[in-house]
Amino acid sequence: MDPQLIQLFSASIEEKQLIQAVFSGLRRKSTPYRRVTVKPILLRERYLYQAEYHFEKKVTHENLDQEECLTLCQSLMETAFKQANLFTTEGDFQILANKPDKVRILKKPASKTMGSLSHNRRKDYAIPDGTPCDFLIRLGVMTPQGQVHAKHYGKFRQINRFLEIVDDVLSYLPKTGSAPLKIIDFGCGKAYLTFALYYYLKRQKNINVDIVGLDLKEDVIDFCNAVASDLHYEGLRFQMGDIADYDETARADMVVTLHACDTATDFALMKAVAWQAGVILSVPCCQHELFDQIKNDVNSALLKQGILKERLCAILPDGLRALKLEEHGYEVSMIEFTSLEHTAKNIMLRCVRDFSANPSPAQRKAMAQAAEDYQRLTKFWNVTPAIGQMK
Repeated sequence: MDPQLIQLFSASIEEKQLIQAVFSGLRRKSTPYRRVTVKPILLRERYLYQAEYHFEKKVTHENLDQEECLTLCQSLMETAFKQANLFTTEGDFQILANKPDKVRILKKPASKTMGSLSHNRRKDYAIPDGTPCDFLIRLGVMTPQGQVHAKHYGKFRQINRFLEIVDDVLSYLPKTGSAPLKIIDFGCGKAYLTFALYYYLKRQKNINVDIVGLDLKEDVIDFCNAVASDLHYEGLRFQMGDIADYDETARADMVVTLHACDTATDFALMKAVAWQAGVILSVPCCQHELFDQIKNDVNSALLKQGILKERLCAILPDGLRALKLEEHGYEVSMIEFTSLEHTAKNIMLRCVRDFSANPSPAQRKAMAQAAEDYQRLTKFWNVTPAIGQMK
């Protein structure tokens, strides 16, 4: 391994300068995980490092001591990844290593600060409780002094959970220059999360954005536009319109569709794929489409129970949607968006794709497999879902 890279890892870890390390860009197709992040934690008064392994369908964690962490970082660059981003107290380092012994290291001023390392600390939110936030005050979630109203704490947690997910997919969005990030939120409703998205990207991350919230209710659109205007949220606007008919733009970098009813989710996903959106975040809501279609002789005894049939018809559409998106080159993960105590509709389809690169042979194989699995499932259950219209 390149000596300067060994020195960088050693200094960052042994001198406790490391804030976060992100390893990406697979060197070998056989590597089981897609990405690894490493950060320091304080666990029972021990200074440790936590490695987070991102597999295709799950995330696992491992706690390491200093020596183990150093060994892991070196091993990941030698055998698994061609790129790493190190955020340290001394600066941000981008490591480019197409070959382990030929490394290029780019340094920028530090962009992160070391926060609390306590593993059991109170949750660190992107928008903290106790600090006034203008849009949360206007929407009635927070007092002017910054305290979250008790009855709205579930919504407050949902907003911050959403921003955690957004932060995790930022690398799949293009770097903004003269053109802002184009983001469309289908079925925005009262737009808690639309405002949160703007606040986080524009106010906290200083990212140039153009965000459109779309909904069918005129009074909701008028209210949201008034709030955005009062708060001087330039680059955020709301429009009336139906998801299926919306065709204002030929592109979108990110599409959000949260709790769009029934097939409205499918039309939003189809729009997103047609626009080659790098990120799609979708939480389907009521799903009635397949209830009158689904038929299978093998499972007829199961399907005669209405409650079981209803639950199956809520799960099956999401599985078919995921396969269709994978067929079009997206990496799809299903994650819990909010706790079940807040809403039963808590499964999010987190979909990402890098459209700057052509699919590799392995990716093309996976896309073909997804298409085959989709056809097999729809035939087995005798269904013709709306997502099948996706071309």
